[in-house]
Amino acid sequence: MPRSRTGRGWRRPVARLRLESENRVTIGFAILAGVVVVGTSWFTLVENFSLIDGLYQTVLTISTVGFREVHPLDDGAKIFTIFVILFGVGATLFTVTAFFETVVEDQIGRIGRRRMERKIAGLSGHAVVCGYGRVGRTVAKLLDPSIGVVVIDNEAERAAHAAAAGYPTIEGDATDDEVLARAGLARARTLVAAVPSDADNLYIVLSGRALEPSLHIVARARAEVSEPKLLRAGADRVINPQEIGARRMAAFALQPAVSDFVDVVVHGSGDVAYRLEEFRIDDQASVAGSSIRDAQIRDRTGALVLALRSGDDHFVTNPGPDTLLDPGMTVIAIGTPEQLDRLHAYVERRDRGSERQNAPG
Repeated sequence: MPRSRTGRGWRRPVARLRLESENRVTIGFAILAGVVVVGTSWFTLVENFSLIDGLYQTVLTISTVGFREVHPLDDGAKIFTIFVILFGVGATLFTVTAFFETVVEDQIGRIGRRRMERKIAGLSGHAVVCGYGRVGRTVAKLLDPSIGVVVIDNEAERAAHAAAAGYPTIEGDATDDEVLARAGLARARTLVAAVPSDADNLYIVLSGRALEPSLHIVARARAEVSEPKLLRAGADRVINPQEIGARRMAAFALQPAVSDFVDVVVHGSGDVAYRLEEFRIDDQASVAGSSIRDAQIRDRTGALVLALRSGDDHFVTNPGPDTLLDPGMTVIAIGTPEQLDRLHAYVERRDRGSERQNAPG
């Protein structure tokens, strides 16, 4: 496998189709040059033409312009000329076709890149997923479509699959600051580093944190020793898929019903309509400073508050009715999509006098 410019080994050839067209052009010119050399040599050495006459006769033959022979040809020379015409004209057509394919593919690629750049420029608060392998593909699929997802992958085939799935896609090295900037990182909400190499993920985290200090960064780690390094580099969360998978298998073995219910409310799988979501209480929100009893969240929205998370990352599970909803807190609630939408509007609303209009009918 070709090495990347950083020497970390996950870079593969990009723009594969274009490279194939360029290779065909190169092969065509090589064949054409070979025909010219062989023809010139034959006419010079066998037919006793001068070097200029031999080259001229070969080019006339390949180009089929219809000029007369430089010197009269015997039967052997005529047979050789037939083969020169067949190989020369074939090589010329092959080269010209490959050349125009390269030009057309380049123009199509430029149009596609401009369209993709305009689409990314219109995104804000989106997620940037680096790596579209098994992990990155699943992450992109599970993310809320309303926030938007931009995929970065260094392999042409995976980038094409991401684009075919409808994601704005950049084919490039996610460890490159310029590539991250093209993905709209300055306007993004979340960065997911999910490339196969822990070293590459470390570079992505460092670059993302340097480019956008307030960015929420989630990184993948294959080795346990990489987790503290990624956290020190600036990742907010580090996920080890192997460890998570083992925990999930153990949970399904011990408590299958609980695990199925978690899948339903967290990942939206199954037929149950309930979801689990989080909402942050803004400083100017109408419920800020109120107790759960006074806010009447259940009565007004239908959603059930399961836990609260304070600014110092302390969790209050199953909060009582007298628990205060302090500004900056995160509300973790369960409910149907409609109930959670009402809760989101209620938590963010700043006009206390209009609270009654959001009560469920």
